[in-house]
Amino acid sequence: MNPCHVRRPLAAALCALAALTAAGCGDPGGSERGSAPAAASTASGYPLTFDNCGTKVTFRRPPQRVLILNGTSVAEVESFIMLGLDKSVLANAQSYGVSDDPAMIGRIKALPTGGLTMNKSFDVPAEQVLKLKPDLVVSTWSGGFDAKKGFATREQLAAAGITSLVNPVNCAMGKPEATEEEKRAYRNQSINSSLEFIALLGRVFDVQDRAADLIGKLRARIETVRARVAGRPAKKVLIAYPGMAMMNANGLPAVMTGGIYDDVIKAAGGVNAFAGQSSDTTRTLNTEQLATAQVDVLVVGRFTPDEQPEAEAAKLFAAYPHWAASKSRTYAVVSDGVYLGPLNAAAVEKLSKVVHPGD
Repeated sequence: MNPCHVRRPLAAALCALAALTAAGCGDPGGSERGSAPAAASTASGYPLTFDNCGTKVTFRRPPQRVLILNGTSVAEVESFIMLGLDKSVLANAQSYGVSDDPAMIGRIKALPTGGLTMNKSFDVPAEQVLKLKPDLVVSTWSGGFDAKKGFATREQLAAAGITSLVNPVNCAMGKPEATEEEKRAYRNQSINSSLEFIALLGRVFDVQDRAADLIGKLRARIETVRARVAGRPAKKVLIAYPGMAMMNANGLPAVMTGGIYDDVIKAAGGVNAFAGQSSDTTRTLNTEQLATAQVDVLVVGRFTPDEQPEAEAAKLFAAYPHWAASKSRTYAVVSDGVYLGPLNAAAVEKLSKVVHPGD
């Protein structure tokens, strides 16, 4: 899950999804586990049929009326934007309000919303989806098609002639019957997971060359950082989102561990201060654990536009003076770049400048 949807009711939504989030934060991913497949340079060749989270989907042409569901994510809408697929978006329900790419905020706001409203489960209800008549509905997780939450099912959509698509790395999220392979992919999210979704969109929209070019540029930025920090001591990095304290049972900042968070930190030349901890660390972390952690670099996650990350860093330094980061006042600020999505390269670059300054 990407906890990226800025609205007042989000506190309840994050609490409801915290357990699911924790399930995806167990094992660190690591880009070395395999490279993201480059988008093929040949035409898709419609009809294009493939399995998506156990559902057979068929595209007879590039989608032209796309609804992007919320799912507390911005990974999907940002991928559409960076691939130049803005005009295909009929309605977008994803937003954040802050970004590691400042231009992204305005670009997301410029997309149509279709006048849609959220239900009590914080996404677009079935009746609104069906009334809108998109030709494709995209969800960041399988739960976006859960009838128990008031959402249209994939079967309902198919019956109405609407194709549905789940970001493949999140197949297991909200899918009780998930396969072991799907569960493993969810646990092991990495930077590659972000690039793989771009490649998938390249196939679906028949823009493989464009997707391959974007993937190559993003990967090159990350590999440039890897080369710069190679051989240097891996400093202990803590990612904390003070504005997401509702995710922690003790009211502490949400500390992000595992999966893509560890991978972004590793690419920047560090290691997560809570690497190897249990999968529900974000929810269960207590003050003593935070006080005794080894933290060389604090990363303050900015969740809402009105937050003051400098002030939040000062508060954490004062609360945990024994951290090496507190003594040296070493911190960085990120927002959406450490989540699943196409801005991982921006976060890697930001973190590397603080984890290993110079050069």
